[in-house]
Amino acid sequence: MRKKAGRKPLGKHKREHTVNLRFNDTEMKSIKILLESYNLDFEKRGVLGPFLRRLILQDKAVVETQISDSISNLTYQINKIGTNINQLVKVANYKNLRSPNSKLELEMHKSNELMGKIFWLLDEKKNR
Repeated sequence: MRKKAGRKPLGKHKREHTVNLRFNDTEMKSIKILLESYNLDFEKRGVLGPFLRRLILQDKAVVETQISDSISNLTYQINKIGTNINQLVKVANYKNLRSPNSKLELEMHKSNELMGKIFWLLDEKKNR
């Protein structure tokens, strides 16, 4: 059975073929202008490949699916928070903790029992 961590497998949609393209300076400037017209940042990783794939395979890029930078940054930050929460939950599960104070509560309960026994023994000794 596959673990749920990590990236989901692409299955039949896996991209196995690679096409390398080379552009001269003028062509590259044209591509950057085209990306700017769709409000995309050329410097961001993972922008150019999907854009060119969509442009080639669909004859045009879909403008409605473009996300503004502020929403994109918000999505990124929320994903990072989710990652941190997942890491904390994994540590808690690894250490078999249901809540961070569970061991403290158990120790307090044990110490209360011991104190009760000590008081009971002191009372018995005093009554003899």
